[in-house]
Amino acid sequence: MKTYLRLLSFAKPIEKYAIPYIICTLITVFFGTLNLALLMPLLDTLFLKNDEAALIAKPENWYDLIDQFNYFAQQMNEQFGPYGTLQRVLVVIVISVLLSNLFRYFAQRIMENLRIHTLLNLRRTVFNNVMDLHVGYFNNQRKGDIISKIASDVQVVQFSVTATLQVVFKEPLQLLFYLIWLFGISYKLTFFAILVIPISAFFISLIVRRLKQQATEAQQVYGKMISYLDEALSGVKIIKAFNATNYVKQRFHEENVYYSKIGRRMARRQQLSSPVSELLGVLMVAVLVLYGGNLVLSGSEELNAAAFITYIAIFSQVMRPAKAITDSFSNIHSGIAAGERVLELIDEKPAIIDTPDAVSIKDFEDAIRFEHVNFAYQEKRVLNNICFEVPKGQTVALVGPSGGGKSTLMDLLPRFQEVQSGAVSIDKRNIKNIQTESLRRLMGTVNQESILFNDTVYNNIAFGVDATLEEVMAAAKIANAHEFIEATEHGYYTNIGDRGVKLSGGQRQRICIARAVLKNPPILLLDEATSALDTESEKLVQDALNKLMHSRTTLVIAHRLSTIQSADKIVVLDNGHIVEQGTHLDLIAKGGLYKRLVDMQQFEGGDM
Repeated sequence: MKTYLRLLSFAKPIEKYAIPYIICTLITVFFGTLNLALLMPLLDTLFLKNDEAALIAKPENWYDLIDQFNYFAQQMNEQFGPYGTLQRVLVVIVISVLLSNLFRYFAQRIMENLRIHTLLNLRRTVFNNVMDLHVGYFNNQRKGDIISKIASDVQVVQFSVTATLQVVFKEPLQLLFYLIWLFGISYKLTFFAILVIPISAFFISLIVRRLKQQATEAQQVYGKMISYLDEALSGVKIIKAFNATNYVKQRFHEENVYYSKIGRRMARRQQLSSPVSELLGVLMVAVLVLYGGNLVLSGSEELNAAAFITYIAIFSQVMRPAKAITDSFSNIHSGIAAGERVLELIDEKPAIIDTPDAVSIKDFEDAIRFEHVNFAYQEKRVLNNICFEVPKGQTVALVGPSGGGKSTLMDLLPRFQEVQSGAVSIDKRNIKNIQTESLRRLMGTVNQESILFNDTVYNNIAFGVDATLEEVMAAAKIANAHEFIEATEHGYYTNIGDRGVKLSGGQRQRICIARAVLKNPPILLLDEATSALDTESEKLVQDALNKLMHSRTTLVIAHRLSTIQSADKIVVLDNGHIVEQGTHLDLIAKGGLYKRLVDMQQFEGGDM
C-alpha cells in the first residue's frame, strides 16, 4: 500500500482530475442503474392488465424506490393509457442511456488525461534523477536495466495505477447503487446474494498470491534482455568480425524464452481469476433464480414477476464491478513490482553532491593541486598518496602502463569520481567546496572514446553552449574539421547518425575537439585526444591543439611521444603510485620507468 501511495503521488494535482471524474462517474452510475430499474415499469406496462393492477398509494418515504417507480407507472397508466405509458417509458430509457454513455465518455477522457499526466511526471522524475547521479554509479549498473526501468517499468506502473484508480472510484460506487436497488426489491434475496463477494475474493486471493513475485522476476529478466539488445546493436561490427552472431542470438533467445515462460505463468494466474469469479457468479444467479422463481410461481406477495426479472437483470450486472475489483487486485501486483523498481531508481541518491556552503567560481587564477589523494573501487586501491601541482598555463602529461590510474586521476578533477581521502584544489580551494556546475564550466574535455549524439554536426559541436554558426565554424576550422564537414550532404546541418556512425574515427574525434575548442575553457582535459587519428590528421589536429593549449592549463593522458615531449611536466604513474615527475629530458636522464617505456616504444603502442 505504501508503494502504491507513493506512485499515486505522481498524479498530483490529482484533485484537478479526481473531482470532475467523480462527478461524471456519479452521473454515469446513476443513469446506468436507472436503465435497468426502468425495466420494472416497462414490464408492468407491457404485461400487467389494468384490471390486474392493485391500487398503489403514494409512498410516504422518498427512499422507497420500488414503490415510487410503481406509483408513477400507475399514474401514467391512468393518465396516458398503456401505449402512451410505454412510449414515455421508452423515451426516458433512451435519454437515460444517452446520458449514461455521454458521461462515461467524459469520465474516460478525464482518466486518460490523468494517465498521461502521471506518466509524464513519473518518467521525468526518473530520468532527471538518473541524470543527476554521479558517473561512478553507471559503472556498476547494466545500461539495459536502467533503460527498462525508464521505458517499460514506468509504462506498467502508470497503466496499473490509473486503471486501479479508475476501479476504486467507479466500481464500488456502481456496486453500491446496484445493491441499493437490490435491497429495495428484496432484502432477503440480497442478503443471501452478497455472500458470493467474500467467497469470490477468497478464491481470487489464492490464485493471484504469487503474481507480485513473478512480476518482479519478469521485469528483471526484461532488463537483462534489453542489455543484451543494446550490446548487440552497439557491438555489431565486433560480433560479425569474430563470427559470434550465433552466440549472441542464442544468448538473447535464452533470455527471451525465459521471459516468455514467466509471462505465460503470470497470464495463467491472471486469466484464471476471471472465469473463477464468473463461475461463482453464475452459480449464485442459478440459486437466486430457484429461490426467487419459487416465490413468483407460488404467488407470493413479496415478489412479482416484473420485480423478479428486474432483480435478476440488476444482479447479473453486480458481477461486472465485483469482477473488475477482483481483476484489479491481480493487475496491481504487476504495477507494484514495476513500481518498486522505478522507486528504487528514484530513491538512488548521487554520491557526489554540492555542500551547502559550496561557492560558484568564474575564473582560474593560480594552480590545480593534488594533495595526498587516495581512491579505490570497492576493495581495489587505484590511487595512492598522489601529490603534484599543475600551475596555470602549463601542460602536465600523465603517462604509465595501462591500469596505472591515469583516467581515474583525471576523472577526479571534474568530480566524476570523488576523492576518498586527501584533496584536489583549484586556486587553493577544495573542489568539494565549489559548485560542480561552475567547476565543470571551467573545463573542456576530449575523451579517448568519441562521444557523439544522433544529431547534426552543428548541434554536436555546440553541445551545451549557445553558439552561432560562425562560432561553430571557427571552432571546426581550429580542429581541422571544417573541410570534411562542408563536404557532407547538408554541411553543418548533416545528421551524423547514432554515435556518429556516418563519420570516420578521425572525423568523430575532430568533432569532439571542435566541441572543446568552442567552449574555450581555461582548463583542458585531454584523454588520448589524438589516438583515433591517422598520421596526417594527427599532425594537423595536434598543431591546432598546441595553439589551443598555449595559454591554457592542460592535463593530458597521451601515449604519443610527440605529445608528451612538449609537456611542461610529466607525471609517471605505476600501480596507482607516482614513481617519477619531471620534464622529458630529466626523466630520460634518470633512466627509470619512463626511460624504459620510451625505449620499448610503449607510447606508440597505446599501452601507456
